[in-house]
Amino acid sequence: MMAYRRALNLLPKGKKCVLSLWKPYLQKSPCFSGQQHLNNQCDRALRPLHTCTTLMAAKLLTVEELFAKESLQKYLQKKVEEYSECSRELNSNVTDQQCNQDDLRAKRTKVSQLTPLIQSISELEIKQREMAETEALLKDEDPSLRELAELERESCLQDIQDLSQKILELVIPEEEEDLNDLVLEVMAGVGGQEAMLFTAEVFDMYQGFAQYHGWSFDILEYITSEQGGVRHASASISGSRCYKRMKFEAGVHRVQRVPKTERQGRTHTSTMTAAVLPQPTEISFTINPKDLRIDTMRASGAGGQHVNTTDSAVRIVHLPTGVVAECQQERSQIKNKEKAMKSLRAKLYTMKLEEETSKRYNQRKIQIGTKGRSEKIRTYNFSQDRVTDHRIGMTSHDVKSFLLGEELLDEMNSSLQEFSNQEMLIELLEENDQSGS
Repeated sequence: MMAYRRALNLLPKGKKCVLSLWKPYLQKSPCFSGQQHLNNQCDRALRPLHTCTTLMAAKLLTVEELFAKESLQKYLQKKVEEYSECSRELNSNVTDQQCNQDDLRAKRTKVSQLTPLIQSISELEIKQREMAETEALLKDEDPSLRELAELERESCLQDIQDLSQKILELVIPEEEEDLNDLVLEVMAGVGGQEAMLFTAEVFDMYQGFAQYHGWSFDILEYITSEQGGVRHASASISGSRCYKRMKFEAGVHRVQRVPKTERQGRTHTSTMTAAVLPQPTEISFTINPKDLRIDTMRASGAGGQHVNTTDSAVRIVHLPTGVVAECQQERSQIKNKEKAMKSLRAKLYTMKLEEETSKRYNQRKIQIGTKGRSEKIRTYNFSQDRVTDHRIGMTSHDVKSFLLGEELLDEMNSSLQEFSNQEMLIELLEENDQSGS
């Protein structure tokens, strides 16, 4: 009972706790200026980076603009009321032996989930009160006191900005598969040998991106071409929130450049496709062994004396769906089987997710995972030394540095995350409005 009384104390007091206390301070804050935000981003960038507004599918709203939306204010007020109602019911029923235990368990879960959001709202209210007191001191006759008040005001504005951003992050629901590891697949598209060479570069780029973030990168399959390119390759990537970042890289990547074999200096256009498949845990997704056909064969391709001498390569077929996974990277048949199973599980799990979420994802401008396989997402133009993401109209210069998979790719990937978060937030608010009407 004491725990739920303490939970009740987290609730902001008064009717103005959520709706009206944010707006005046957000409007006065220079931190929430859209132009200032853009300037800050440019100052931090080491290389030219700009947004092509003519290509933008949607405008990225500032925190101030989001908090000015009535739909967000209503949603936050609704969450405060839900938290208050659940807490009061738990306090009144916690000693009642006749109450439904399932209902109590559900309410405890609800309170636990909402506590971080409600606590942040409460902290924001406190900062807003401090801000009001500080602004009163700015009118004091003592110059030294006014100077201290100005410093305190800047600190309060920054705290209000940080808490507001934290509230938005808590409101946006985290998708279950975002916590998973992943299997990356790349495949050469249109353009023959040039497409295969580009596929190898993109695969290396994502290996660099994994290293940049401290993720493990385990190659499952790597089929090369005659000129050193890659026909098809796959890798297992593991690390903190790796799928949450990598899911925006799925789709068709286009390269425009003069191939090394081109004698007349003409620019060629080639493509490759990347698929990002969330890797499920064995607990969350199981496969019936009776549904599998496992074939062994001799490995082919480069590999010295080992190739074509032992049946180490493994192909696994999921009979109900016809999905196939192969691996011949390792000398050990057991290890190849483990890697092929990892790839197969990711493919089947992705098919299951697509069935469950196709309606939701089809409404989004920023397609993720395998839903964007047929969509041209990015162009790498070597003659103009630029990389352009067509989903958000963002262009980064210095193609060679971008292909290292480090800072420039991380900046573009982070911008995709911001746009995706905003789409999810607006989608959530629209659903809330529809359910309340």
